[in-house]
Amino acid sequence: MDDAHDDSTRLSRREAVKTVAALFAAGVATVEASEPSRAARASGTARKPVPGGELVTVRFEVNGLQRELRVDTRTTLLDALREHLGLTGTKKGCDHGQCGACTVLAGGRRINACLSLAVMHEGNRLVTIEGLGTEEHLHALQSAFIAHDGFQCGYCTPGQICSAAGMMIEACAGVPSLVTEDLTLATMTLDDAEVRERMSGNLCRCSAYPNIVAAIREVADARGCP
Repeated sequence: MDDAHDDSTRLSRREAVKTVAALFAAGVATVEASEPSRAARASGTARKPVPGGELVTVRFEVNGLQRELRVDTRTTLLDALREHLGLTGTKKGCDHGQCGACTVLAGGRRINACLSLAVMHEGNRLVTIEGLGTEEHLHALQSAFIAHDGFQCGYCTPGQICSAAGMMIEACAGVPSLVTEDLTLATMTLDDAEVRERMSGNLCRCSAYPNIVAAIREVADARGCP
């Protein structure tokens, strides 16, 4: 009796396979109904397009000249300088704020232009490598970099020089670094350790660091603080 009962209630192998196949087919149909078709995804009709940013007017001073731009609110300061104003001395390196090639001065403070939006600088005074000196009258840092061979490929050099200019302003204002021992000083002495630490955000793939430090030290020692 027990064997007969078991035989009558037990699914055959063929019936079990049919049942599983039916359940799988139903699941696939549900997924396909809930997801965009492959054709729709390929044609771009499955998702709504990302809306464009709003166009706004931004005005700031760049290298002593008043400039006005009509830009997308998502435009970085780096792209505004390079693509809209043609100031290509400011380089796009990592585009993630890690290499320092895009360093410029904003109100005398060094910033990574790739991490800053153009619209954030309404009314600001900006200085790029083109505004530090001219071919006829080089900035002291530019001359020192040449004298000390502080570059090889030169790609990072504009950012290095702008960063050094901002760094000397910080030191004269008494802004300490991680290696500053006396935090009570009104101005900071820029020895080799201070220069290396303060310039650590600017990378040189050619590894011209000793020459860069020497160039900065020469200008810092000669100029002092006003």
